[in-house]
Amino acid sequence: MRSLLAQIIHRLQLRESWVIFFILGIIMMTFPFMHIFNQPVLLFGFPLMFLYLTVGWAISITVIYLFMIASRTDDRSAAEKDEP
Repeated sequence: MRSLLAQIIHRLQLRESWVIFFILGIIMMTFPFMHIFNQPVLLFGFPLMFLYLTVGWAISITVIYLFMIASRTDDRSAAEKDEP
């Protein structure tokens, strides 16, 4: 489990990942995607648009959290390299 987490954190340290997730977040809020989920359908008693926005918001927060973890580990490894 730790090696999987370490691999995920290592991949998130790439600058390209930051850009990709930012662009995906912007695309998620464009008209075509909003129109797809703006249907008079209830899922678990909630409108589909509400679930789309709520789940997207939760995933965004999780990705930001993982980026912050990756940033902290990168800062620590850089500090350890600077010390004699």
